[in-house]
Amino acid sequence: MKKYTIVGIGELLFDVFPDRKALGGAPTNFAYHCQQLGHEAYSISAIGRDSLGAEIKDQLHTRELQTILQENEHPTGTVLVTLSEGGVPSYEISEGVAWDYIEYTDQLEALARRTDAVCFGSLAQRSPRSASTIQRFLEAMPIGSLRIFDINIRLHYYTYEIVHASLEHADLLKLNDEEVPILGQLLGLEGSMEEICRAILERYALQAVILTRGADGCNIYHPKGSVYHPSARVKIADTVGAGDSFTAGFVSALLAGRCLLEAVALATRVAAFVCSHHGAMPTLPEEFKEYLEERD
Repeated sequence: MKKYTIVGIGELLFDVFPDRKALGGAPTNFAYHCQQLGHEAYSISAIGRDSLGAEIKDQLHTRELQTILQENEHPTGTVLVTLSEGGVPSYEISEGVAWDYIEYTDQLEALARRTDAVCFGSLAQRSPRSASTIQRFLEAMPIGSLRIFDINIRLHYYTYEIVHASLEHADLLKLNDEEVPILGQLLGLEGSMEEICRAILERYALQAVILTRGADGCNIYHPKGSVYHPSARVKIADTVGAGDSFTAGFVSALLAGRCLLEAVALATRVAAFVCSHHGAMPTLPEEFKEYLEERD
């Protein structure tokens, strides 16, 4: 299998649960799973010059994930996570933290110019500094590379301007069923989930809109039609990071030349595995990587 250069750029933090803390942040979760699936993957973010920042560096080193971690005077990010009885998380996100101040550097530009796929969201763009850095990274990427906007709406940390600019840069939009009405209202769109997704697809000339619906499966809307895949039935430990692993599986399959249905099938299996384990970064079975190598 060809090894692609894949980047997750944005927030990096500790998810703090009632009984433990776990390394988190959607872009880093995504990058870690892309690495496990055989790619040259990078996490780009910022940490504080504090004990939590040092712990993050140690943990990412242990996981052998390549990083560009800027250090600044702001505290390392944390998110207080509360889980429902069904394992669904709610979040309390610290503000004014290190990842709000990611700087655009020559090192980032050099990486952007050889990046095959990047995943970014709305949360890290809540601050002007990081938003500017992310947009500049997207603009520096080669023609034909994939820009995945995993919108990842959290609390009030999104605006029309952020979402519109991100969709203008994106090739793929990934969102869940809870985010569709929020995004529809933000963009002045009405109708069913499918109608809103198709309107976004057309307005921004996207290659596809990926709609995950939990136990109800996943719909992918593209200019020539749609694809549906049911969810996998597993015993859920928690759902933290499941969407990020789904995106990693989907993008890895697309880059390996798989069709949309094959890509969503792999993504579903990867996400189901992550849901069956605690934390966002379990070690994936080798069978997922082997599946991508079958046609080499």
